[in-house]
Amino acid sequence: MAITLAFDVYGTLIDTHSVTVALQEYVGEKAADFSRLWREKQLEYSFRRGLMQNYQQFSVCTSQALDYTCLSYKISLSDQDKQKLMEGYRVLPAFPDVKEGLEHVKTEGFRMFAFSNGSADAVEMLLQNAGIRAYFDGVVSVDALKIFKPSPAVYCHFLRSAHSTGAESWMISGNPFDVIGSISAGMRAAWIQRSPETIFDPWEIQPTLILNSLSPLAVQIKNAST
Repeated sequence: MAITLAFDVYGTLIDTHSVTVALQEYVGEKAADFSRLWREKQLEYSFRRGLMQNYQQFSVCTSQALDYTCLSYKISLSDQDKQKLMEGYRVLPAFPDVKEGLEHVKTEGFRMFAFSNGSADAVEMLLQNAGIRAYFDGVVSVDALKIFKPSPAVYCHFLRSAHSTGAESWMISGNPFDVIGSISAGMRAAWIQRSPETIFDPWEIQPTLILNSLSPLAVQIKNAST
């Protein structure tokens, strides 16, 4: 069976911090820090809901994280402004290296899936707007299980959905928790470390590969799999 690659979407293919430009209209020079806290709370809320078994779609985590960040910065945004920012989250761009990297992967004949905490509809729209949907054989969302990464159940769900096994599958993610979660569930994983300042969790589980972009991914996966 061909090697199967599961690509995380938010923060790996899609640049979530590009929302900073839109935030400048509302928070000025605080936009970068505001965006960072919004993203951190978005992930934290998904982790907490997973542990609590109190599921809401990722978009709800995103919206409530925005509310928290506004409270933290003592910034009052109208419902219309919040909705505008939330809509912006549905049309975020891909990182500059993504199309080239995906093209190389496609040429090698690997099976490619987008695998996300986001709902299938939201991810489909995001990939279409970013101009990269055609590279993927399908979209797999945790929404079917109503639990988030890094629960081991969602990685098993991916393998079932993609008709693959852990030994034949790789997780490609810029998020350390996703890399650790997938390896813990029996997959291999490539961590995309786009910034040298980004720290990988100092656990006993380390990435199978570490790359600074998607550009060399196809060659590195091929070499590691032979």
